[in-house]
This record gives sequence, C-alpha cells and structure tokens, in this order.
Amino acid sequence: MAEAISSNEDILMCSVCLDLLKDPVTILCGHNYCTGCIKGCWDQEDQKGVYSCPQCRQTFAPRPVLNKNNVIAELVEQLRKTRMHAAPPALSTAGPGDVECDVCAGRKLKAAKSCLDCLLSYCETHFKVHNDIHPGRKHSVIDATGQLQERICSEHKKVLEIFCRTDQSCICYLCTMDEHKGHDTVTAAAEWKNKQKQLGQTQRRFQQRIQEREKELQELRKAVETLKVSREDNSRLMKVSAFKCYCH
Repeated sequence: MAEAISSNEDILMCSVCLDLLKDPVTILCGHNYCTGCIKGCWDQEDQKGVYSCPQCRQTFAPRPVLNKNNVIAELVEQLRKTRMHAAPPALSTAGPGDVECDVCAGRKLKAAKSCLDCLLSYCETHFKVHNDIHPGRKHSVIDATGQLQERICSEHKKVLEIFCRTDQSCICYLCTMDEHKGHDTVTAAAEWKNKQKQLGQTQRRFQQRIQEREKELQELRKAVETLKVSREDNSRLMKVSAFKCYCH
C-alpha cells in the first residue's frame, strides 16, 4: 500500500503551493487542492464572479462550496508517515552564496533550477513537482540563479530574450513593437555567442602580443648577457696587456 502511494505521490501534491495537500478538497473538475490554496485563488476572482481551476482553467459560477476529501486526506497522512520512517534523502541545505528553493518551507534546500515563467527557484524535489504539474507546457528553465527579476522586462513582465544593438540593452519581444521598433535587434543567445567570439579574438590578440613581448624580452636579456661577457673579456685583455707592459 505504501509503495502504491509513493509511486503516485504526484496526485497528492497541490499545484499551487507545490507541497503535500493540507486539508485537501476536490473541486468539480476533479483536481485536488489545499483548502487554503484554492480559497486564496478564488478570493482573487470574487470581483469577476467566475472561478477557475488553476490547472485546467475550467470555470465555475457561482463559487463552488468546498468539502474536504477524506479519502485523499487519509492517503496524504499515510504518505507523511511513510516519509517519516523512510531514510532521509541526501538533500543539500542552502548555504552562504547558494540560491535557496522558493517553495521549501522551514529548512531551505539548495535550488537546482530557476523558472523564468514562474519566477521561482526550485530544489530537485520541487522542480520535479513543477514539471509534473505543467506537463506539455514548455517553461523557460535555467540553472538556479538569484537574479530572476533582472531577466524579466520590468514593463511587460516577459523574458529578456532579445538584444537591442542600437541601445545596447536586453529587451523582451514586446519592446520591439514600441520603444525599440525599427532598432537593430538579435536574439540574446545570438548576441552572447557573438560577444564570446569577439572575446576569444581579443584574448588571442593579447596572447600574441604577450608572446611577442616575451620574445623581445628574451632577445634583450641575451643581448645584455652578450654585452656583459664582452665587457668581461675586454677587461681581462686590458689586465693582461698591463701586466706585460709592467714586466718589460
């Protein structure tokens, strides 16, 4: 029984808080949520008078009455007990300089990935839940970063995936339709690749100059050494000549 529950753990996760269901309720479309989570979502839709499922977007009117799903609650409780008796997973707690998981409650684990669509960073466990909750929806995911807001257009709330060469700044695709319309633009990825190429060329030029300077320095050292030897030879010759003159 415990193995069956663990293998179907995803159905016991809330797609709003990405954690195990708390006081689970099942709404009319069949999806499960924490009572507090779905109430919070629907409270924001009170003005419209139409309420939707955060997952499938099916709408309901009037606001449905929520009743606790006792079967799901029992399964969640069994899963909690199974987790308590299982060996603790080798998860890494976020330390100084690490990006923390935005979903972890209490002890924050080290984030593995950041989603540019959700604007959240996830540890390995919650990232798996993120992917299970959004099947078929391709989100823009990158390695964990603590600078998510800097990758989002402050005006349009879209990913900064375009580079404007005219203004030398990163913009979103909506920016190309208004204040950056007609500007010289490329994808941010293409510009990054171009900058990397330019950097590589610059590094090669500097390396070549360094090698040339090292060669000149070696030649100068060799010339100094030759001059030093020549001066010592001349000094010895002068001493020998002076000694011969003295003897005569």
